[in-house]
Amino acid sequence: MNYTEKIRTYINVEKECIDEVYNNIDEQTYNQAVEAILNCKGKVVFLGVGKSGIIGKKLAATFASTGTTAFFVHATEALHGDLGMIEAKDIVVMISNSGETGEVIATITPIRAIGAKIISITSNPESTISKASDINLNLFVEKEADPLDLAPTNSSTATLVVGDAIALTLSHVKKFGKSDFALFHPGGSLGIKSSK
Repeated sequence: MNYTEKIRTYINVEKECIDEVYNNIDEQTYNQAVEAILNCKGKVVFLGVGKSGIIGKKLAATFASTGTTAFFVHATEALHGDLGMIEAKDIVVMISNSGETGEVIATITPIRAIGAKIISITSNPESTISKASDINLNLFVEKEADPLDLAPTNSSTATLVVGDAIALTLSHVKKFGKSDFALFHPGGSLGIKSSK
């Protein structure tokens, strides 16, 4: 049996989702997010659970390796002591497609008490997390690629692409070069490539 037609179908659905995100970028909001991170005196802390948490972990690694100090905090662990990793000078990037993830919502009040700024990445600007944020990046993802509209697919891809694009924009503005990358990433084939 040939499955490639179905595979291409789902790839195309995600491509269309990214086109939608691209076409709906709000310049003012995205510029505010980049400026806030550029002016941040602390760290960028990605926070989420589930697939959003996995994307957050990857984005933290990308930010860190391209010149923006960042790390990931799992929202559940945050509620059990890891909030102590966050400082007033930090920016917390909350990832939740629905904007109503309970574990993430539970961190809002203590993060506000700490004094950190909140940027959220959601697909619902009217959600609890979006409204509690200083800056909300709305992805406009209305449906997942999954025919059941359950498995995070379009939403996780959109978050990853937007996060990567912001990381690379920051890297460009900071004039982060090959030698800088080599310093942070000396291992593996990328380490060899960046040191040449």
